[in-house]
This record gives sequence, structure tokens and C-alpha cells, in this order.
Amino acid sequence: MTALSLSTPSIDLASVPTHVDGVLREFLDSKTRIAQETRMPTDLPGTLQGFLDAGGKRLRPMLCVIGWHTGGGRGDLTPIVRTAAALEMFHAFCLIHDDIMDRTATRRGQPTVHHALAARHPGRLGLDAAWWGISGAILTGDMALAWSDELLHSAGHPPARITAARRVLEAMREEVIYGQYLDLTAPLGPMDDVAAALRVIRYKTAKYTIERPLHTGAILAGAEPALQEALTAFALPLGEAFQLRDDLLGVYGNPNQTGKPVLDDLREGKHTVLLALAAQRATSVQRRHLHQLVGDPDLAEDGAARIRDVLDATGARATVGNMIDNCYGQALTALRNIPCPPAAADALRQVAALATERAT
Repeated sequence: MTALSLSTPSIDLASVPTHVDGVLREFLDSKTRIAQETRMPTDLPGTLQGFLDAGGKRLRPMLCVIGWHTGGGRGDLTPIVRTAAALEMFHAFCLIHDDIMDRTATRRGQPTVHHALAARHPGRLGLDAAWWGISGAILTGDMALAWSDELLHSAGHPPARITAARRVLEAMREEVIYGQYLDLTAPLGPMDDVAAALRVIRYKTAKYTIERPLHTGAILAGAEPALQEALTAFALPLGEAFQLRDDLLGVYGNPNQTGKPVLDDLREGKHTVLLALAAQRATSVQRRHLHQLVGDPDLAEDGAARIRDVLDATGARATVGNMIDNCYGQALTALRNIPCPPAAADALRQVAALATERAT
């Protein structure tokens, strides 16, 4: 990859996804060549490349690069961009496995990996196509996890900083997996538990999506703990706003714009803050509708419309919108206390808007 450098006082956020995608493509092309030479299946790198090519905001890579600038990073951007690519590869692992657990059929407007692999099943050998697709997707995700480590260790950072960054990334991995498990088990609890829904957001999204990528970049620039704490004060409310917006999109969004269906969260019975607030405030009739319809794997659009009526009538949708605004405001207030170059502050402000102002 051609060496990158910062030649202007601003941070060109728009170029980060392009450079990250270039690293990922070069890396996976290399893996494909090695697989061919060693007579191993090329399906794994090929499937991962197809998944990555389907889209994505590359939010975690952008935050990693911004964190590096925030921590005073200077000069060649190649090592931090490669680290940012490692985060995106880890994210691919998370999404592929998440789609299996959520029984999701599409992501980014394309079939999920387990559905895409099932469609390629030869239809013979006495094997179940769905099982075959899930098995292949699990292995694809596992390979993405392994390759994210390889990208990190080949990034070219000084050993001491890699060691420090690994501590952050190890914590991130534990947090997001615990968050995923909390999300998985949430339907076993009461539907109206807002605190439990917020706890899922903290670990599955806020720390994983915003805080730890920022910490990773800052640490690789040599940042002190005080800066990491200041970044946390910005990251956690922003991450909460990001997930609350995503929950609204999961029920009210336009699939042509979001790339995700609007029935999946309701069919799965996902216990979001949106749903918990509605359950708290619902009348007995409304609560009965929620318990009958939410979590129905065969839920159709008319049933979803009835759920949306309850969410609107109880004020849950409006309350979540207010929560997003409040969290966004908290993040911007915290941003004023982050000791960083003006260009980094501007970039953080841009990302905050990107994360919270997605249209429903």
C-alpha cells in the first residue's frame, strides 16, 4: 500500500473508508493467492470480500484514525489505517455471527453470509442447505476474527504501543461478546426493563462502536490515560444515541435506505429501549398486543403496524427521539473538554452528526 501522510491541517474523513477498503482488498487478494497455491478453498477470502464490498459506514475505522490524530499522531498514516482495517475485519466477524443468531436474511441490501452460502449448496449429498450455510458462515466469521489479529500485528506500530493497544482490543472483544449475550438473553426477562436494554447498548454498541476504536487510535499515538477518559465521556453518550437511532430504524426505517428489513427486530422479539418504554406505559390492551405480536417469527406488516401504533400512542417513539437528542448534546458538551487539535475536534463533531442524524 502506498504510504499516506497528512499534508493539511484538516482530517479527510471521506478518504478513510477508501484507504481501509484498499487495505482489506489487498490483504484478501493475498489470502486468495495463498489459498490457491496451497490448494485450500478460496471461498473464505472470497466470501469475506463480497461481504465487505456490500457496504457499511466504516465508522469504527474512522474513529480509530480520529483517535490517532486526537492523541497527537503525526506523519505516515499507513500503520493506523491498517489498524483501522483490522477493526473492520473484526466487525465483519461480529456481523456474520450476529446475523446467524438473529436469523437475519439480508444485510446492506444483500443476502447475509449464511443465506448466500445456503443458496450455493449443491442440493445433493443429503445435507440440509440451511445448516450447510450456517456452518460455512461460522467458519467465515472465525477466519475474519483470526485475520483481524494478523492485520493488527502487521500494521507496523512500535511493539510497546501494540501491547498497549492489545489490552484495549482484548477488553473490546470481551465487552461486545458479553453485550451480545445480554442481548440474546434479554427476551427471557420482562419486556419493560429499560435498564437491561440500556445495559445491552452500553456493551454491545457504545463501548464497542465508539469508545474502544477511539481509545485504540489514541493509544497508538501515545496518548495518556487522561485523554482516554475524556474520550470516554464523549463516546458513551454518542454510542447510546447511535444505537437508539438504530433501534428506531429497525422499526420505522426505509429498507431501501438502511439495507435492513423493518420486521426482523420485531420478529426476533429484541428487547430495545423503544419496546421497553412502550411496555411500561401501555394499557392492558396495548400490552396484550405487544406480548402477542412481538417475537412472532411469522409477523406480517399488518401486525408490525399495530405494534408501531402502540409505540406511537405510548409516546415511546417520541421519548427515544428525545433521548437521542439529549445524548448527542452530552457528547458535544464532553467534546469541549477533550484536549486535542482543532482538526480532530472537527472530525469528532462530524462523526457525531453522522452517527445520530440518520433519517428514519
